Amino acid sequence: MNWLEVSMTVDGELAESVADVFARFAPNGVMTEQGVKYNDAEDAGTPTGPITVRAYLEVNDQLEETRQKLEESLFYLGMIRPLPAPAYKQIADQNWMEAWKQYYKPILIGERLLILPAWMDSPNPERIAIKIDPGMAFGTGTHPTTQLCLELMEKVFVERQMSNVIDVGCGSGILSIAALKLGATNVLGVDIDEESVKNSRENADTNGVGDELMLGVGSVNEILAGKFAFKQAPLVVANILAPVIIRLFDAGLADLIEEHGAIVLSGILFEQEQSVIEAGQAKGLKMYERRQIGDWVALTMSK
Repeated sequence: MNWLEVSMTVDGELAESVADVFARFAPNGVMTEQGVKYNDAEDAGTPTGPITVRAYLEVNDQLEETRQKLEESLFYLGMIRPLPAPAYKQIADQNWMEAWKQYYKPILIGERLLILPAWMDSPNPERIAIKIDPGMAFGTGTHPTTQLCLELMEKVFVERQMSNVIDVGCGSGILSIAALKLGATNVLGVDIDEESVKNSRENADTNGVGDELMLGVGSVNEILAGKFAFKQAPLVVANILAPVIIRLFDAGLADLIEEHGAIVLSGILFEQEQSVIEAGQAKGLKMYERRQIGDWVALTMSK
């Protein structure tokens, strides 16, 4: 089955009315798109600018009649307030649930790691494969922050065997799983988002990881309060955002690191790097290693 996409870009006041017209003729509903403005690194985003309304008409014997009725309805709406002409585009049907998978390929990380889409067999059996189902935008291995963090983690494990690891803000669980596959005995992964904890467990199951990965809802305060199996580890990892890392240092992030241990920090934009370093140094940490991809920086600091 093929589809005819109809779209129109209007301001916010008209978008709802246009969507209502489209919905009368589109059996599968209507979608809207709008730009997003970010005020700072932690801003969740504010919708801004014009809105594009889209709908999909089934290509069949009644298409021209449907299209004519749609344009008549838009004409009457346009008498109230002028509208732009609708745009049309032919869309070939396909299995959308499978089509998106073609964009995910194996990713080589460092010397030994391989991020592998969960449905794919490893093309490099000699590498340590971490299977991730890209159910979340963050923590799938495609973003520089995750890649940088994994590179620095791998280097730490080459230099020293880590028994326990703490992953603050575990997200998809990719760093926790990597730590275990690199040789850690136990990993504690925490996140303030319950869905992230659930996603981490699903990815752990995909990788054959069991009780050696302990997961829970929480952050630095909950770990230090003794709500989990251990309060400290020789390696702590945090791939979050620079302002959050700085706040977590004030909450006791450095106290999670055992003496002579290390912390790997990622999610840091280049211009935020010095602020993170200074926040760590204020807690007695020293710079040890630095990596950069584009505008993103990751750091290893030692205690």
